[in-house]
Amino acid sequence: MKNCYISDLIPPEELAETVKELKAGVETIRFSVSMNLEDFDCQIRAAGRELELYGNPPLTLHGPFLDLNPMSYDVRIRQVTMERFEQAYEAAAALGAEKIIYHSGMIPCTVYLEGWAERMADFWMEFLDGKSGITVCMENVFDREYSGILQVAEEVTHPDFGLCLDIGHAHCYSDYSVMEWAEQLGRYVRHVHLHDNDSSWDYHRALGEGTVPWKRAVEELRRQNPEVTWTIECTKKEDIQKSAEALKKMLDQL
Repeated sequence: MKNCYISDLIPPEELAETVKELKAGVETIRFSVSMNLEDFDCQIRAAGRELELYGNPPLTLHGPFLDLNPMSYDVRIRQVTMERFEQAYEAAAALGAEKIIYHSGMIPCTVYLEGWAERMADFWMEFLDGKSGITVCMENVFDREYSGILQVAEEVTHPDFGLCLDIGHAHCYSDYSVMEWAEQLGRYVRHVHLHDNDSSWDYHRALGEGTVPWKRAVEELRRQNPEVTWTIECTKKEDIQKSAEALKKMLDQL
């Protein structure tokens, strides 16, 4: 499947079979855990071996997020966040990843939206200074609204910066509809995380097994950016296969 990736949320042997069967790429979460960044060279070698097992498919990489905060007012926390993000970017470059995904870091009730976008934009402009060749995408997670993310996308002028819209997160954590997220952010969305839920919990089910209006969202996002890429983020092999089949059928109709 062109422009489609599978998140490595299932065992390597199952993922190898699935990736080869679907002719898809892989999105690795290995470097989303800062502990793995402490053993950088060993983890790079391990990731390389796994990619060989998968047949060296196209790659995207998920960056670290636990305990990190790009917009922190604490200089030291911001510095550590920058260092961890830099390490993940280095891993992406070493492994030949096409894109790298970082969370927005917005935690409602602990972070004020006022001033958030400006600080985030400053962080990303500093982070991207001198970089090129890997698309950096900021992903929504617990974000209750899209206005802050939209402002960041408008203010970060680097050509390698864009958004990753996680439609499952938008459906689960936001009072705004998935379609409103897609319509408002679509021109900046370069990558999409696909999974389903019933809005009560972030279940990461197969497409069609929840209430996410994923077909309409895919159509809208593809309309605004024909080059958008997709990662199926399900935790069971059968859910991945079901989602991939549904996505392919949908894209073939567009």
